[in-house]
Amino acid sequence: MKTCFDNDFWSQKKAEIVKKAIYDLDQTYKDEKGINHLSGANLPSKNEIYQIIDDIEEIIFPGYANEKIIDIKNINYFIGNLISKLYVELYSQVARAFKYHCSTKDKCSACNVEEMTENAVSHFISSLSELRNKMKLDVEAAYEGDPAAKSFEEIIISYPGLYALMVYRIAHELHVKGVPLIPRIMTEYAHSKVGIDIHPGAQIDTSMFIDHGTGVVVGETSILGKNVKIFQGVTLGALSFPKTPDGKLIRDRKRHPTLEDNVTIYSGATVLGDIVIGKGSVIGGNVWLTEGVPPNTVVTISKNELTIKTKK
Repeated sequence: MKTCFDNDFWSQKKAEIVKKAIYDLDQTYKDEKGINHLSGANLPSKNEIYQIIDDIEEIIFPGYANEKIIDIKNINYFIGNLISKLYVELYSQVARAFKYHCSTKDKCSACNVEEMTENAVSHFISSLSELRNKMKLDVEAAYEGDPAAKSFEEIIISYPGLYALMVYRIAHELHVKGVPLIPRIMTEYAHSKVGIDIHPGAQIDTSMFIDHGTGVVVGETSILGKNVKIFQGVTLGALSFPKTPDGKLIRDRKRHPTLEDNVTIYSGATVLGDIVIGKGSVIGGNVWLTEGVPPNTVVTISKNELTIKTKK
C-alpha cells in the first residue's frame, strides 16, 4: 500500500518538507503552556452549544424557526419535548465546562461537578419563563423605538439587535451561576452572526433596544438600566487597564460604564471607564466620553465645518 512518503508518490523534497513540518509541530505540542488541549477533560462542543441556542430560541419565540405548525392546543407538548431535550444537552455541555475549569484550577478534589452542573442547569431551566418575559419587553422596545418597524414578527425574524440581546440573556443566566466557557462561546457566536459584541457578564435591564447594531460593544462590567437605546458603532468600554507591580492585569473590578434608565446613545459614540450616565441623558453621535454626567444631560460635539463647492 502506498503512503504519502513513498518516493513514487511524492518527490523526495516534498516528503522532507512534510516530515519536518510534523516534527516541528510535535515540538510545539510538547509545550504544556501552549495552545493545545490534550489528554484533558473534554471541552464543550461549540456546534452543540449553537444547537442549544437554536432550541432555546424556539422556546422563547415558538413558531418562528421550526417548520412544524404550532398552536395553543399542542404548545405544551411541543415545548415539553424541547425542554426535556435541552436539559440533557445543556447538562452535558455544562458538566464538560466545569470539569475543564476544575482541572485547570487544580481543584478537582474539591469540586462536586455533578452538584455544580445540576445547580446551574436547574437555575437556567427555571429562568426560561422570565427570559421570555424580558424578550417580550425587548421586542416592544424595538417596535416603539423604530418607526421603520412594521410588526413584532418583523423584529423577531430580522432584527440583529434583538438576536444579540436574546443570546446575551441566555448566556448571562449561565454566567451568574459561574459556568465557564459556554457563556462566552454563546455571545461570541452572536457576535460573529450579527456584529454586536455583548459580554455575558454585563447587567442589562428590561426594554433594551439596539438600533441597527453593527459594531456595538458592551463590556463585561457594564450596567444598563431600563429603556436604554443605543445605535450602531457604540462602545461601552474600559480605559487603560491597571496592573499589579509585577505587570499583571488587575481583574474582577468595575471598569465599564453604568447607564441609568432611559439613556440614549447615538451612533459612533465611545463611553469609557467606570462612570455613570445619569437617567434620561442623551449622548450624541461620535462623542468620546470618559467622565460621568448627571441626569437629563445632553452631550454633543461641535459640528465640523461643512464646505460645499460647485464642481468645475
